Order: sequence, then structure tokens, then C-alpha cells
Amino acid sequence: MYGNRLIFLFLCLVVAASPLRAQEGADAGFRSFLSSLWPDAQKRGVSRATFDGALRGIVPDPEVLRLTKSQPEYNRPIGDYLKNRLTGGLIAGGKRNAERWAQTLAAVEAKYGVDKNVVVAIWGLETGYGSFTGGKDVIRSLATLAYARYREDFFRNELLAALEILQQEHITREKMRGSWAGAMGQAQFIPSSFLKFAVDFSGDGKRDIWSDVPDVLGSIANYLKENGWNRGIPWGYEVTIPEGFDYRRSRASFSEWSALGVRRADGGKFPVSGDGILFFPSGASGPGFVVTGNYEAIKRYNLSDAYTLTVAGAADRLRGMSGYRGKWPGVVPLDREQRIRMQKLMRAKGYPVSNIVGQIDFDLRDQIRILQVKFGLLPDGYPTETFLQRLEKS
Repeated sequence: MYGNRLIFLFLCLVVAASPLRAQEGADAGFRSFLSSLWPDAQKRGVSRATFDGALRGIVPDPEVLRLTKSQPEYNRPIGDYLKNRLTGGLIAGGKRNAERWAQTLAAVEAKYGVDKNVVVAIWGLETGYGSFTGGKDVIRSLATLAYARYREDFFRNELLAALEILQQEHITREKMRGSWAGAMGQAQFIPSSFLKFAVDFSGDGKRDIWSDVPDVLGSIANYLKENGWNRGIPWGYEVTIPEGFDYRRSRASFSEWSALGVRRADGGKFPVSGDGILFFPSGASGPGFVVTGNYEAIKRYNLSDAYTLTVAGAADRLRGMSGYRGKWPGVVPLDREQRIRMQKLMRAKGYPVSNIVGQIDFDLRDQIRILQVKFGLLPDGYPTETFLQRLEKS
């Protein structure tokens, strides 16, 4: 009896110690990973003092890895997303802040050529006009994602960029807070975007997107300008489609769209010049849009059509236009894994695909149209589960 009790106690100790040893091993691996970053950090001009001070004592954040599974722009119908984000509160807050910062916004628009209403809309959608910028330790979040090899080496590079920002003393280590994925400040720039696009619009010698509103607004505008924004061009328009329309057509000038019977949903006129892409974000059963390169510039801020349409719709309402008129169907978009599978299949079949990370651009939508014709589906460029099933079987 006594011997059995000793064996039982020994087994309990082994079981209890195993997770501890596993944790110690994981911690050792994490520390080793952080140490391995030093040569690259040094090449970027980061001092040893900055490097050690930024990384000292941090451990992986398990919540961050759980949040990688969350995709609010893709996990629900686009109409639901717009309903929850494009709210009266967003517009009211935008109007108040546009009035408060009118002089700064006018100067930003004059310098960068970006519609001030779009700048305000992004500011509001990202952080509620600075009311919530995220409470995560950016360095810890990025280190967690980099160690996990989430999105390969993307977050490793972002961690090194964050160390550069600390070295340049734009923000202190304690105040470098943001989202779980490392988006920082009122503009929600990831570190590499900060280094490329953040500006010192207030002229105080620092690029402060955390607390300096002129820097925030100037940085958002500079980001859009450097990502293709064209001065004086609209982002696009909601449109109505005539009966008998050939949905294979996706690109034309505004005058050609008018000749084809496509009309602005609000009854206004298209510009006399310029080109637009016909786009159905939830398929032909939902609202249609003719969009310009400025729509694509907004989308580079967040690679989601739901997000981009929210920004564009908010900007329109801030300038006194009406909201979207079409009825949104309850269609749930393909999730990220499905989109990636679709892209891999299309590339394997010889169709040009620009990325294999689930981002659907307008060129890919044109290729989807070609396949939809082949499968006997309406060629609206919107991939459904039915489309994916046909693709898998072809």
C-alpha cells in the first residue's frame, strides 16, 4: 500500500512538472528568438540600450494569437458590417471634429490633395477620433506574432521597425500602445507604415500619431497620397444597372458607362472625364458601384472592401450626400481560407493571381468573371461558395 502511494505521488509530480518544463522550454525559445533579432536591429541603427530596454522581460501574449482568428470584415454579410460601423454617431463625431479642426484639415487637403472628408472618416473609423487607440503593448504583440511566424516574416519586420521608432524617440516604450496586430496611435499605422508615411505636420520635431492631431491628419493624408490618391477625383458612386446588362463588362470611362445605361443611384451626373470600374461587393443581387483609383487608395489603408465602403460612405455623408440606397443581401463572403484555396486553384489552372493571401483585387475579379461564364454563372466578379465548388470540380 505504502509503495503504491509513493508511485502515485511520483506520477503526480511528473505530470505536474511536465507543463512547467514545457513552459520553460517555450520561454527559452522565445528569449532565444528575441536575442537573434539583434544583428538586424543593429543594422537598422538601433542601439543596444534601446534593443534591451524594449525587449526586457516580455513574454508571449496568448490573447494575440487567439485574435488572429478574428476577421470582422469577412465573417459576416457586408451589409451587417456597414450597418454596425457606418452609424449616426460616426457621422456626428466627424462633423464635430471637422469643424474643430477645420483650419488644419484645409491645410492638409491643400498640401496632399486628399479629400478632407475621407481623412476624417478614416480617423473616426480607426479610433473613434482618438477615443480608443488600443491598449496592447505593441512590442509584446509584435514579438508574439513574429515568434509564431504568423504571416511568415511580416511581423518580424514590423517588430524591427517598431524598434527603429523607439530609437528615433518619436514615442516612449511605455506609450507605444496599439492594437493586437501592432497598429498604433490615432491613425493606426503599423510600424513600417509609420516609418514611410507618418509626418510632423505640427512642426514640433516629432511624428506623433498618438496625441498630436495635426500629425494624425497629415499622416493619414500622406498615406493616401503616397498610395495613389489623385487630387480632385471622386472615390466612386453607387450605381443602378439596366436590364439586359452584359455583366462581363467591368471597365469603361464614365461617358461609356452612361452610354451603357449605368446611372448614379442618387440621380447625379458622372464626371465628364475619367474611368471607373464596375464592382459588386456582395454580388449582382446587391448594390453596384463604379469606383476609381481613389477607392483603391482607400483600400490600401485596410485591405477590405467592407472597410473601404464604410470610409467612402462616411465621407459622402460628411459632405452632405445621402447614404447607400441599395438593399444588401445576407450573403456571407468566403472566409480567408476559402479565398486562399480559390486563388491557389486559379493560379494552378493558369489564371493570373497577384497574391495567395486571400486579397481579392479588381484584376482577380475579372478572371473570376471569365470562369463564371465558363461555369454558367452570372459574371459579376463576386466569388461565392457555388463558384468555389465549381472551380474545385473543374
